[in-house]
Amino acid sequence: MKHSRITGTGSYLPDRIMTNAELEARVETSDTWIRDRTGIAERRIVADDETCADLAVAAASQALDMAGILAADVDLLVLATCTPDRVFPSTACLVQHRLGMREGSIAFDISAACSGFVYGLDIANRFLMTGGAKRALIIGAEAFSRIIDWDDRATCVLFGDGAGAVVLEPSEQPGILSTHLHADGQYEDLLKVDWGVGQGYDRLTPETGTVSMRGNEVFKVAVRTLGRIVDETLEANGLSKADIDWLVPHQANIRIIQATARKLGLPMERVVQTVQNHGNTSAASIPLALDTAVRDGRIRPGDLLLLEAFGGGFTWGSALIRY
Repeated sequence: MKHSRITGTGSYLPDRIMTNAELEARVETSDTWIRDRTGIAERRIVADDETCADLAVAAASQALDMAGILAADVDLLVLATCTPDRVFPSTACLVQHRLGMREGSIAFDISAACSGFVYGLDIANRFLMTGGAKRALIIGAEAFSRIIDWDDRATCVLFGDGAGAVVLEPSEQPGILSTHLHADGQYEDLLKVDWGVGQGYDRLTPETGTVSMRGNEVFKVAVRTLGRIVDETLEANGLSKADIDWLVPHQANIRIIQATARKLGLPMERVVQTVQNHGNTSAASIPLALDTAVRDGRIRPGDLLLLEAFGGGFTWGSALIRY
């Protein structure tokens, strides 16, 4: 069996910053309430002419530069998003063309909401381990502001736009040590966007085209589920909590992040936190956080990282990585 490792990271945030003060002027909320409950101070919003593919291309270009390779050297692109540019062609195909990947290389989208990047990392790792691909780009990109009801204070304070990416290449030593993926559709009504081509969902309206969430119930399931996957990941690798150098969690909510850190017995100084700067960017949040900590020098070669995410579906997953 071959191994794979991350050789490049990249990220991109749109220029437009929306502060909590702007939301105070629109809905019944306050900067203090948002910061206390979510940890979010601001979020980024795509420009009117900016698309999910634009965000993905910018993040992927950074990752390729760090890895020191060209897009033509990559033969697999997995793009995690729940805000694609179109139903089809996939946003991955649009990005593949714009980056200059070789004709005939593999490119596809996956939809696993906030767990999408971890799902994508698992898929790409399996391609490399079995020889189905030589180099891979895994991108999480979201234009989430396009599906937000800005008059719904339960959701409008939480989400933002952005993209993150990693390059995965073969390695003599294991980099992706293990991945663990799960889903449970019985919770479909707790976090959803009721629009699609199914009967009853095929008419786009303000109600069907935006995110709805039962926050307290989502929080309870998320904390319980992430606690279990921490145990599962450590047990599968014969490790203890003390072995983890960095927790790189999905940046959904500071309270969920703190609960997972307590489960690991990690001080918050060993947890990568970027939610304050961009809110919940769904599939983009883990690679955004990872790139931030790699570039500022916190995460160094040899560090042991635990990535974990939870999202609509429900889906959840983890990845244990030797950086």
